[in-house]
Amino acid sequence: MKINDPYKVILFPLQTEKGVRLREGEGKLTFIVNPKATKQEIKRSIERLFKVKVRSVNTLLTLRGNKKAYVKLSDVAQARDLATQLGQV
Repeated sequence: MKINDPYKVILFPLQTEKGVRLREGEGKLTFIVNPKATKQEIKRSIERLFKVKVRSVNTLLTLRGNKKAYVKLSDVAQARDLATQLGQV
């Protein structure tokens, strides 16, 4: 099942201590996403919503049943700017 609406794929950004370290060190941002979304749909949604270039997406299912996506952007500065735009800094 394809999810075409980016607002149905990306549910909300997640800010944790680990997420801050990843953002500053590797240029990765963390999001909670729709459990049925694929990596390609997550990548396409982030690029459409925030106008940034995504290098890679890693996902995992949490114990609470949420799907977490670690999105690596092409540049650490882009990750910092996007985090500021999302109100995480």
